[in-house]
Amino acid sequence: MRPLDAFAVADWLRAFAADVAANEALLTDLDRQIGDADHGANMNRGMRAVAALDPAEFPDARAFTKKAAMTLVSTVGGASGPLYGTLLLRLAAALPPDGPIDRDAWSVALRAAVDGVRQRGRAEPGDKTMVDALQPASEAFDAAQDDPWGAAARAADAGREATTPLVAHKGRASYLGERSAGHADPGATSAAMLIRAAAGTLS
Repeated sequence: MRPLDAFAVADWLRAFAADVAANEALLTDLDRQIGDADHGANMNRGMRAVAALDPAEFPDARAFTKKAAMTLVSTVGGASGPLYGTLLLRLAAALPPDGPIDRDAWSVALRAAVDGVRQRGRAEPGDKTMVDALQPASEAFDAAQDDPWGAAARAADAGREATTPLVAHKGRASYLGERSAGHADPGATSAAMLIRAAAGTLS
């Protein structure tokens, strides 16, 4: 595992920001099918602001992650800002001080982050939300004997794909009822990008 510091978290979130920017149209299109067509633009705006943060100005990973969380809350519209903000705030609170970090420490932090999203959104797996990517990612990380971030990324991608046939039970998509089936959830899609960015930068 890469040692933990503000620069490591910044690299992770900048990789996520780049993926969001490259896929803004996809996220918008997915949200157009079952939401209000703003997930791509909202996430891109928020992640651009996070990517602009200078990790050299923060004493440790926890401080940087908290600032990234509050930046998302203040710049991302709709439900995504508070949900991603909660994810990062819970992650920051559970992270150890800077320095070496092992799989067990990351497992604890990931579980805390996912639990925070579940509580904030009052969502469970199968509700067709970002939890459908995050929960399996956390479980795969826990279970992996080798390459836990890679296992988490693959599980997040599979969870995102599994939202396609689901009927939404939370968020704006739930207003569509059965018509929400047949489309991947945009929140699960961006959440899978977050985990894949971690696999590329934190392993």
